[in-house]
Amino acid sequence: MQEISAKLVKQLRDRTDAGIMECKNALKECSGNIEEAIEYLRKKGLSKAAKKADRIAAEGVIALQVADDFSKATLIEVNSETDFVAKNEAFQELVVNVLDLAFRRAINGTEGLMQLNIQNQTFEDYLKQKIAIIGENIVIRRISTIVCKPNQIVNGYLHHNKKIGAIVLLEYTNTQNGQNLKDLAKFLSMQVASMKPKVISYKELDSELIAKERVAIAAELEKENEELKRLGKPLNRIPEYVSRTELSESVLNAKKEELRNKLKQEGKPEAIWDKILPGQIERFILDNTILDQRLTLLAQLYTLDDKKTVEQVLVEKSKEINDCIKVVCFKNFELGEGIEKKIDNFAAEVAAQMK
Repeated sequence: MQEISAKLVKQLRDRTDAGIMECKNALKECSGNIEEAIEYLRKKGLSKAAKKADRIAAEGVIALQVADDFSKATLIEVNSETDFVAKNEAFQELVVNVLDLAFRRAINGTEGLMQLNIQNQTFEDYLKQKIAIIGENIVIRRISTIVCKPNQIVNGYLHHNKKIGAIVLLEYTNTQNGQNLKDLAKFLSMQVASMKPKVISYKELDSELIAKERVAIAAELEKENEELKRLGKPLNRIPEYVSRTELSESVLNAKKEELRNKLKQEGKPEAIWDKILPGQIERFILDNTILDQRLTLLAQLYTLDDKKTVEQVLVEKSKEINDCIKVVCFKNFELGEGIEKKIDNFAAEVAAQMK
């Protein structure tokens, strides 16, 4: 059997938050393959969505610019090697200039950026000059610009620490309503930044992903139930389904019939069934769409009113202003997401130099 090093165990633990022995056993089961070990731990309920897997720290800032008329918005990520340099005036000036260039030229992605002109020189030369002055490697990592079409409005949110930012594009039908939606677009940007949805709707989720996540979610809840049982607290219900995609008309009709029979057995008057059933079905859907709530914007509970989903908020706002409001797209940047930052071992470095 392959020998599992302490370094490999630590890497897996850092990425999953699982215990040392669980990590070691997972690596043994997966012949030292760290990606397979992450999935192994998820299926065992020992890793909560491998929450650190894509969020390894890196330094720098996220920056945002939104047009005064909310017709365009740009979000960028600029990385530095240290947090100290990220606070440097020269670095901050670079960020401002990159954001201005990206916003004016409506740039999406960093491809071709180096050949654009800035301050009477190519961006490539400008960046090299700044790197020489600042003394650290600087990377323009991500750029996303949204430009509105007719009957659209975009707004964004940048967290005060400049490490998280998001932009959301809304579409509406009544041309008079555009400016009435700028606050909603900003609030939804805050939602995206804080709750980190991956897609807008459950309709965008892949069936293979749903099947895999159903196993992981069940294992996660069962693992939590072990501790809840020890503490004498109510246990999590293990859902039969995890996405609205799985709740077909036949599934919902069968559930309604089951609930009607239960109401009958409980002796509830048939005249009030239609008043009780909608709430029970809504609860059933909520309990069986955990994956949607985690990954899709519309199914998430609204951060400003957690008694409603984002979808319900959009429906209510649409009725309020006699319109039909839709989320067209969103972008969310978290500083250093997916970047593995080098960890310096100064003691080893000094020892090596003493040899």
